[in-house]
Amino acid sequence: MSSRIGPLLISAALVSCAPAVFSGHEYNDGRVHFDLPRLPSSYERIDVSTATIAFRDRNDRASVLINVRCETRDEDTPLSALTNHLLMGTTERDFRTQAVEPWSGREAQHSLVVAKLDGVRMLYDMFVAKKDGCVYDFVYVASPEAPEAGQKQFEDLFRAVRVLPGAGHR
Repeated sequence: MSSRIGPLLISAALVSCAPAVFSGHEYNDGRVHFDLPRLPSSYERIDVSTATIAFRDRNDRASVLINVRCETRDEDTPLSALTNHLLMGTTERDFRTQAVEPWSGREAQHSLVVAKLDGVRMLYDMFVAKKDGCVYDFVYVASPEAPEAGQKQFEDLFRAVRVLPGAGHR
């Protein structure tokens, strides 16, 4: 995985009371509990210390990072500010699109940004949402020249994620 995505998740920290279990589609650590749709065959799971779960898309040389934080001070932070936190360390930000859309009974901010990190242009496709005391960050990082098919797969994946009972506030 590229060292360029590290600063994206500087503020990411997952505090959990139970060991995390990922069955290939369902993630559960006792507080964070969600179901992913069927993952594309090109996704390989990778270990990233600052993400709840992460994948490398072999086809598009892209990274998919999912981070969920519960019971943090971010609960009252606007989605736009949480999005900007993900872009820490980047320069020359060009927001291609930014819109709010429904997700899991709440709102998610969807941002498509091309920005430089360490002088290299990168595409960031990001969804940020809050639900039941948790903040959900879904980030796709690729070259701006990467095929749009990988980006569309990521967006479809996010839109199909279901937060499961028991997630968030206890």
